[in-house]
Amino acid sequence: MQPKSAIHDLVADDFAALNTYIIDQLHSRVPLVEKIAEYIVDSGGKRMRPLLVLLTCKALNCNDDKRIPLSALVEFIHTATLLHDDVVDESDMRRGRDTANNKWGNAPSVLVGDFLYTRAFELMVNIGHMDILKIYANATNVIAEGEVLQLTNVRNPKITEAQYMTVIKAKTAMLFEAATQSAAVLSGASQEQQDMMADYGNYLGLAFQLQDDLLDYQGDAGAMGKNVGDDLAEGKATLPLIRAMEVGTEEEAKLIRKAVRKGGLEFLEPVLEIISKTGALQYTELKAFEMADKAKACLNCLPESPFKERLALFADMAVKRNS
Repeated sequence: MQPKSAIHDLVADDFAALNTYIIDQLHSRVPLVEKIAEYIVDSGGKRMRPLLVLLTCKALNCNDDKRIPLSALVEFIHTATLLHDDVVDESDMRRGRDTANNKWGNAPSVLVGDFLYTRAFELMVNIGHMDILKIYANATNVIAEGEVLQLTNVRNPKITEAQYMTVIKAKTAMLFEAATQSAAVLSGASQEQQDMMADYGNYLGLAFQLQDDLLDYQGDAGAMGKNVGDDLAEGKATLPLIRAMEVGTEEEAKLIRKAVRKGGLEFLEPVLEIISKTGALQYTELKAFEMADKAKACLNCLPESPFKERLALFADMAVKRNS
């Protein structure tokens, strides 16, 4: 995997300005709001979505100062979803640190998530571009629907691959898509470029989530900052399990169905053996690489530049990471 600087190097100054801007925008008259918001924003995230905004703007020769608040608002929306997700999932660790709900409780976490959402929309209003506002109004709505859809599928072993793809497109890929599409809009790109960059973000988000779900069964807990098998423990049937149930024996499928319905880690070892035996991990990996390749194909809409190369590298790194 390429070092982090490989995709940050060309926008290092913008990235530094982004981090300063984020801290400035976390101000609140309520000390606990600032404390929790700063904790979660500073918890070691890679800032992937705002980085996509910055790279896309540069790839389209956009030097509009509004690219910094645009990249910040994407991070605020993402962080708000994390705060809410951890409450819903009853998570106690993220990126190797205590979750906000584990430190301060569910109520403050939900409310600070709301604060970050509304601060993001304040930034959108300040940018003053109706098309960008429309993109994020739709994206936040779709993301919320995706989270509810995933919640209704908890402990449901009958979810199909198509239904799974619908969920991850909504809950993960949608914000990637909004990031790259809004950057193209801000850059004054052609409608074709806006559409292609939206598709790039969508495919990249799908690749990222597929890799994430793969790592849940073969990743390194220390590197990921979470435990192997967390999805199974929460009763989530992601693609490795769906594929294993589809191609495994009836006995193997029955055991996985039982594990999903029950949740917890009682059946983790036999489940790991089954998904390995059935090639479900390789199948998931191939799907992730397929999405990454589709993302890179969308970049043909951009002029040749080092920034375009970094966006292609971004897609490669999404499926070659170990955390």
